[in-house]
Amino acid sequence: MTNIHKQIGYSGYSHDNRGFTLIELMIVVAIIGIIAAIAIPSYQGYIEKGHRTDTMSELQNIAATIKSRKLAQGRYGNSLLTDLGGSFPSQGTALYTISFSPDPLTAEWTITAIPIAGTRMAGDGALTFDHRGLKCRDDKCGMNDEWK
Repeated sequence: MTNIHKQIGYSGYSHDNRGFTLIELMIVVAIIGIIAAIAIPSYQGYIEKGHRTDTMSELQNIAATIKSRKLAQGRYGNSLLTDLGGSFPSQGTALYTISFSPDPLTAEWTITAIPIAGTRMAGDGALTFDHRGLKCRDDKCGMNDEWK
């Protein structure tokens, strides 16, 4: 006759290692927290850069419209600005206010996008685009992508 015995640990309970300890869970939460602390600011910077790029693209589109309307009308004036400017983007939350100078519009025009206070882009600085193709973000200007 054979005796079959179940192996029991010192405390009298069987050791079935299933589940996680509190320390293991705390380590996982800490790792996730560290990853989030690094990833969230990077993501926000990426989103702001995207909004800035969209706005500068809109300024370039407005400039092209001004130039084509000037060719069609033969002169500069505020009539070239019909339906241009105002808040951007026009749908959703407006982030910039687009304006033109001088008033009335002349051959040496400048388009300015000023961030709206209280929005994501509030501290980003003004974007400008002028008749020569000069792009600026506050005091950083150039003909390429210096405004990024």
